[in-house]
Amino acid sequence: MIYDFEEVERVASQIRAPLKPQVGIITGSGLSGLADEVEEPLVIPYEEIPDFPPATVEGHPGRMVLGYLAGKAVVVMQGRAHFYEGYPLERITLPVRVMRALGADTLIVTNAAGGLNEGFKAGDLMLITDHINLVGMAGDSPLFGPNDERLGPRFVDMSEAYDRELRKIALEVGHELGLELRQGVYVMVGGPTFETPAEIRFLRLMGVDAVGMSTVPEVVVARHGGMRVLGISHISNMAVLTGSPGMGHPVKKEEGLHEEVLEAGEKALPKLLALIKGVLGRI
Repeated sequence: MIYDFEEVERVASQIRAPLKPQVGIITGSGLSGLADEVEEPLVIPYEEIPDFPPATVEGHPGRMVLGYLAGKAVVVMQGRAHFYEGYPLERITLPVRVMRALGADTLIVTNAAGGLNEGFKAGDLMLITDHINLVGMAGDSPLFGPNDERLGPRFVDMSEAYDRELRKIALEVGHELGLELRQGVYVMVGGPTFETPAEIRFLRLMGVDAVGMSTVPEVVVARHGGMRVLGISHISNMAVLTGSPGMGHPVKKEEGLHEEVLEAGEKALPKLLALIKGVLGRI
């Protein structure tokens, strides 16, 4: 269904909290432990929120957590739904609409991504400078259909989808923490299959640094609603090819790769949490 202003307000009215969140945070695969750091938490399972898509993938608990992190009022999506789970994009992005309706004007979105830049390594954190919306370019968008001007404009400027000032703050915080933060372009593919060797070569030719199966629709809707966005990818694994061009193959088989992503996310969580807390402290 298309969510107009009244529909979004109807859903948000079911979860009004004593606090007005300033920042919304979405946690990616293996990174949901970030929500455990929220103080004075109000925890609401997605199943209790009208029209929220249940998160069915391991590593995505499916809870909304409202409370305080680094002294800021936040609303954290502990896990997300994905396009490949069979939900329409407008439903996948409903949580972002609701965050905005609750009062959040800034979105921090995280994900686990495969590294394509050969200068990266597994375990790196990458600030997203821009994205390539392959799903949108192929003909699907959370903004398809009638537009409600109360939610945002018909045509959305994506020339600076990821806020320059927020990235500057993140780099300063990272430097102070001694974190080596990468920067790069993220591409969303539909999934749930991992990339073929030919697809990996294609994405590298496009100038992509990391690839994943989420984030972009949420950013589109956040920008539609006038939110500032900071995107952070955890490079959970590297897409490495061997062999000559045309005969390359992944070093690792795909079986068990999602489990490796979750394990890598748990290892990366402390530095991601420190980074986000530092950024929150300066917003």
